[in-house]
Amino acid sequence: MHNRAPVGVLKVSDRMDDRRLLLVHAHPDDESVMTGATMIAYARQDATVVLVTCTRGEFGEIVAPELAGLREAGPDGLGLHREAELAEALNVLGTARHYWLGGRGRWRDSGIPAGDHPDSFAAADHEQAVQALVEILRAERPQVVITYDPSGGYGHPDHIQANRVTMAALDPAADPDFAPELGPPWQVAKVYWMTLSRTTLQAAADAGLLSSLDAVPHSSTDEEITAVIDGRQYLSTKVAALGAYRSQVDLQDGFFAAAAIMPEFAVEHYVLARGIRGPGTGPHNWEHDLFAGVGAAG
Repeated sequence: MHNRAPVGVLKVSDRMDDRRLLLVHAHPDDESVMTGATMIAYARQDATVVLVTCTRGEFGEIVAPELAGLREAGPDGLGLHREAELAEALNVLGTARHYWLGGRGRWRDSGIPAGDHPDSFAAADHEQAVQALVEILRAERPQVVITYDPSGGYGHPDHIQANRVTMAALDPAADPDFAPELGPPWQVAKVYWMTLSRTTLQAAADAGLLSSLDAVPHSSTDEEITAVIDGRQYLSTKVAALGAYRSQVDLQDGFFAAAAIMPEFAVEHYVLARGIRGPGTGPHNWEHDLFAGVGAAG
């Protein structure tokens, strides 16, 4: 079953000159944690922001004691709950366009370490997953795509798979001979991998929010970072989006509670993985617009 554009939203052919940003995330809440400020910023600039979610996060950890009963309904119990949380978060983020990769429930959370369920995203048929994303890329025609780096940020099998599928879908999406039934070809101009700033993490460690940098498996130096979206003015909105995920995020105690009061939590960092770097500023020539150097789309 193919995904279709959300009902009631303009088709791409109706908006030929806008900026279009597409993000591929593994589970509900990933988008708000890692890219929430970026999504808010571009939505408020009237860019088209499209989120692709690969699974419903059926095996996420339940942090709210009052929701522990969701486990009694099996994985689908939590999956359905996280669907509703995602819908609430997207309203806060201002993102009207959303797809479940392959259709709702096609692939499920693999868990960490990955389980052996045949429908887990980590075990997804590569060709099927790539074709599912190619169809979305051709329908939405984004100039810029964001996903995880090859490590998945912290090694989650679904994050790693999201990177693999995203990177593998780019060339087929642009190839007119590849599955023409999936729509006219489209060439993505730039692809970014989200990352964490080692400098920011060190500051968090110095403030006692992290025991050490060893608590975060992967981060990037200032020299490695390509783009920075300063969303500090949207911190409260990003935190409100996270607040939708009551099953996953505790804003009263622990890491997220501490991070939520730090303006730096809404400063998001990226490494350009594909495309031509646009003009930047400062000692590291950081871009402050992910569309820097991208011409108007046709």
